[in-house]
Amino acid sequence: MPSSTCNWAKTLIPHPLPSSNSSSSPSISWRSNPIHSALYSPSVLHFPKQSHQATHHPQHQPHWNFLQRAASTALNMAENALLSLELHHPLPKMADPRVQISGNFAPVPENPVKQSLPVTGTIPSCINGVYLRNGANPLFEPVAGHHLSIMEKLATLVGSRKRKGFDKKRNWVVLFSLKQSVNYTQGTGVANAGLVYFNNRLLAMSEDDLPYHVRIITPSGDLETVGRYNFDDQLKSTMIAHPKIDPSSKELFALSYDVVQKPYLKYFKFSPDGTKSPDVEIPLPVPTMMHDFAITENFVVIPDQQVVFKLQEMITGGSPVIYDKDKKSRFGILSKNESDASDILWIESDDTFCFHLWNAWEEPESDEVVVIGSCMTPPDSIFNECDEGLKSVLSEIRLNLKTGESTRRPIISESDQVNLEAGMVNKNRLGRKTRYAYLAIAEPWPKVSGFAKVDLFTGEVKKHIYGDKRYGGEPFFLPRDDDSETAEDDGYILSFVHDEKKCKSELRIVNAMNLQLEASIKLPSRVPYGFHGTFVDAKSLINQA
Repeated sequence: MPSSTCNWAKTLIPHPLPSSNSSSSPSISWRSNPIHSALYSPSVLHFPKQSHQATHHPQHQPHWNFLQRAASTALNMAENALLSLELHHPLPKMADPRVQISGNFAPVPENPVKQSLPVTGTIPSCINGVYLRNGANPLFEPVAGHHLSIMEKLATLVGSRKRKGFDKKRNWVVLFSLKQSVNYTQGTGVANAGLVYFNNRLLAMSEDDLPYHVRIITPSGDLETVGRYNFDDQLKSTMIAHPKIDPSSKELFALSYDVVQKPYLKYFKFSPDGTKSPDVEIPLPVPTMMHDFAITENFVVIPDQQVVFKLQEMITGGSPVIYDKDKKSRFGILSKNESDASDILWIESDDTFCFHLWNAWEEPESDEVVVIGSCMTPPDSIFNECDEGLKSVLSEIRLNLKTGESTRRPIISESDQVNLEAGMVNKNRLGRKTRYAYLAIAEPWPKVSGFAKVDLFTGEVKKHIYGDKRYGGEPFFLPRDDDSETAEDDGYILSFVHDEKKCKSELRIVNAMNLQLEASIKLPSRVPYGFHGTFVDAKSLINQA
């Protein structure tokens, strides 16, 4: 196992939430070691002591001949010499740990299980299970830079030798010595982005590797990382960090992209019992940054946008993820059950780079697929430094399947415009027409000052603001039950909130209908700002693999 994945599992902290009805039947909340990019927070970086010397495990070493060992030694020497030169150059803000993982974006040490936490208000009886959130803060101090974009994921290919973190300012050095230095059979990914519970397994994901199976241990309230999960040898490639589970069929849909060799993109799905379909190879002219996609009742919606990978940029010290202004942005519409990509319909859609897509659905009366996403400008602002402030506009994108044309409109009026990133719709309505989206208010960027409940039909915005110097992360909508016939907003929002004045954290449970606070649970440890989460109910825990 790479250290990055083990660190994620070990630093998960369970927070039992005493039930309002019975102290012997607690609801449980968990949280992991998340971060984001901090630009204005004071530094509180505290890392455990470590050695930056290469760590080798003879039992895992491949059997190399003399020439292979000599080549490996030469490449390691060249890599170390280049790294030494790089360390003399100042780091840009986008890769400086003092900026990227400072304040409450900084990691926390591993903590023991805590029981009977203080609760203000009443925890709804339907919230009985485990709430987890993923994140990317390293357990060990980076030896050079630390970046939260795809560059970090490329860099952690040296994880088994250099520990967790962005160990190079110029990560092209990593590609130099990958096969010689890394025991990649144990895993190369960071598994720090998405979480999904599927086929009785909790999977942690980032698109640089296979998913990682994490087992929730009950009743002790702990986690263990089982290892990389390839669906019983069916999955031969990486998997995107945001697979989709259809609420009706219970199938899981996913993509896999490659930044080096063709085919750059593949689509596949899994039946509810975990049986994988054959790969559908989707031809793309260049490798595209594809962090997310969408499903409808009958289609998958695949964004092929203007943020692409150009690994040669790393040779001159640049980011391998760049905005290509000459490339046409488009969406591909493909039947969920298609066995090849010959019938994929590509529809061009200008200025629609969405890092995340919140939902999509079909409107047969107009021959359209409607896509809901937050369109970001500048498109590559989260990967590269720029003077222009990031703007994230919640948008409705209509793709006409008959004419091949597209339209885009902002859902919120200009006077109410606010940056909205990270969130979700009711999972019971995924791929179907939804009225509400629950999204993080990413202001002051990159912090989250609250969340918004947006009416996608009228543009009405209702906000839950955390308060003075209080910030959080992704709001997680938990339906009251799995009945799709109940009111769409009948449920609760779960969100970790940190008070920067008091350096205290809490879990808030907010009624999604009226945005009133139902309960607040004081947490024994500071909770860093993080990425995405999921909820596993108590019934599902019984059947864990």
